[in-house]
Amino acid sequence: MKFAPLLIAMLFAVSAAPALAAGAIPLTLQNHKFTPNIIRVKANEPALIVLTNKDATAEEFDSSALKVEKVVAGNSQGNVRLRPLSPGKYPFMGEYHSATAQGVVIAE
Repeated sequence: MKFAPLLIAMLFAVSAAPALAAGAIPLTLQNHKFTPNIIRVKANEPALIVLTNKDATAEEFDSSALKVEKVVAGNSQGNVRLRPLSPGKYPFMGEYHSATAQGVVIAE
Protein backbone atom coordinates (compact mmCIF):
# COMPACT_ATOMS: atom_id res chain seq x y z
CA MET A 1 0.00 0.00 0.00
CA LYS A 2 3.04 2.29 0.04
CA PHE A 3 2.63 2.74 -3.68
CA ALA A 4 -1.02 3.83 -3.62
CA PRO A 5 -0.28 7.58 -3.33
CA LEU A 6 2.29 7.31 -6.14
CA LEU A 7 -0.14 5.38 -8.33
CA ILE A 8 -2.89 7.92 -7.71
CA ALA A 9 -0.52 10.79 -8.54
CA MET A 10 0.56 9.07 -11.77
CA LEU A 11 -3.04 8.45 -12.84
CA PHE A 12 -3.92 12.06 -12.14
CA ALA A 13 -0.92 13.30 -14.17
CA VAL A 14 -1.89 11.13 -17.13
CA SER A 15 -5.53 12.21 -17.05
CA ALA A 16 -4.57 15.89 -16.69
CA ALA A 17 -2.38 15.89 -19.81
CA PRO A 18 -4.15 17.00 -22.97
CA ALA A 19 -4.86 14.12 -25.30
CA LEU A 20 -4.07 14.47 -28.98
CA ALA A 21 -6.56 13.71 -31.72
CA ALA A 22 -6.68 10.13 -32.95
CA GLY A 23 -3.09 9.97 -34.11
CA ALA A 24 -0.57 12.17 -35.84
CA ILE A 25 -1.50 13.82 -39.12
CA PRO A 26 1.13 13.32 -41.84
CA LEU A 27 1.97 16.36 -43.98
CA THR A 28 4.63 16.38 -46.70
CA LEU A 29 6.42 19.32 -48.25
CA GLN A 30 7.91 18.56 -51.66
CA ASN A 31 8.74 20.95 -54.50
CA HIS A 32 7.66 23.76 -52.16
CA LYS A 33 4.06 22.44 -51.94
CA PHE A 34 2.17 20.83 -49.06
CA THR A 35 0.45 17.47 -49.52
CA PRO A 36 -2.31 17.27 -48.49
CA ASN A 37 -3.04 20.98 -48.63
CA ILE A 38 -6.29 20.53 -46.68
CA ILE A 39 -6.08 19.03 -43.19
CA ARG A 40 -9.22 18.18 -41.22
CA VAL A 41 -9.12 17.99 -37.42
CA LYS A 42 -11.73 17.58 -34.70
CA ALA A 43 -12.81 20.90 -33.28
CA ASN A 44 -11.91 21.63 -29.66
CA GLU A 45 -9.22 18.92 -29.51
CA PRO A 46 -5.45 19.34 -29.78
CA ALA A 47 -3.78 17.77 -32.82
CA LEU A 48 -0.28 16.90 -34.00
CA ILE A 49 0.97 17.41 -37.55
CA VAL A 50 4.13 15.51 -38.50
CA LEU A 51 5.72 17.54 -41.29
CA THR A 52 8.17 15.73 -43.57
CA ASN A 53 10.24 18.18 -45.60
CA LYS A 54 11.46 16.36 -48.71
CA ASP A 55 13.00 19.51 -50.17
CA ALA A 56 16.72 20.13 -49.82
CA THR A 57 16.12 23.52 -48.19
CA ALA A 58 14.51 24.46 -44.89
CA GLU A 59 10.93 25.66 -44.71
CA GLU A 60 8.93 27.39 -42.00
CA PHE A 61 5.40 26.16 -41.34
CA ASP A 62 3.73 29.45 -40.48
CA SER A 63 0.20 30.43 -39.53
CA SER A 64 -0.94 33.51 -37.65
CA ALA A 65 -4.45 31.98 -37.50
CA LEU A 66 -3.09 28.84 -35.80
CA LYS A 67 -0.52 30.83 -33.80
CA VAL A 68 2.22 28.44 -34.93
CA GLU A 69 5.68 28.84 -36.46
CA LYS A 70 7.96 25.83 -36.96
CA VAL A 71 11.14 25.65 -39.03
CA VAL A 72 11.87 22.21 -40.47
CA ALA A 73 15.30 21.64 -42.00
CA GLY A 74 15.64 20.21 -45.49
CA ASN A 75 15.27 16.44 -45.79
CA SER A 76 14.01 16.12 -42.22
CA GLN A 77 10.90 15.95 -40.11
CA GLY A 78 9.30 18.12 -37.45
CA ASN A 79 6.22 18.15 -35.24
CA VAL A 80 3.67 20.95 -35.34
CA ARG A 81 1.38 20.93 -32.31
CA LEU A 82 -2.03 22.50 -32.72
CA ARG A 83 -4.01 23.85 -29.78
CA PRO A 84 -7.71 22.95 -29.54
CA LEU A 85 -9.40 24.91 -32.34
CA SER A 86 -12.91 26.29 -32.58
CA PRO A 87 -14.78 25.16 -35.70
CA GLY A 88 -13.49 27.05 -38.72
CA LYS A 89 -10.77 27.36 -41.38
CA TYR A 90 -7.18 28.20 -40.48
CA PRO A 91 -4.78 28.95 -43.36
CA PHE A 92 -1.09 28.06 -43.17
CA MET A 93 1.88 28.53 -45.48
CA GLY A 94 5.53 27.82 -45.97
CA GLU A 95 6.99 31.22 -45.17
CA TYR A 96 10.08 30.80 -47.37
CA HIS A 97 7.99 29.78 -50.43
CA SER A 98 4.63 31.39 -49.70
CA ALA A 99 3.61 31.61 -53.36
CA THR A 100 3.38 27.81 -53.67
CA ALA A 101 3.40 26.33 -50.14
CA GLN A 102 -0.18 26.97 -49.07
CA GLY A 103 -2.72 24.99 -47.05
CA VAL A 104 -5.62 25.13 -44.65
CA VAL A 105 -6.62 23.34 -41.46
CA ILE A 106 -10.36 22.81 -41.13
CA ALA A 107 -11.64 22.20 -37.60
CA GLU A 108 -15.05 20.52 -37.56
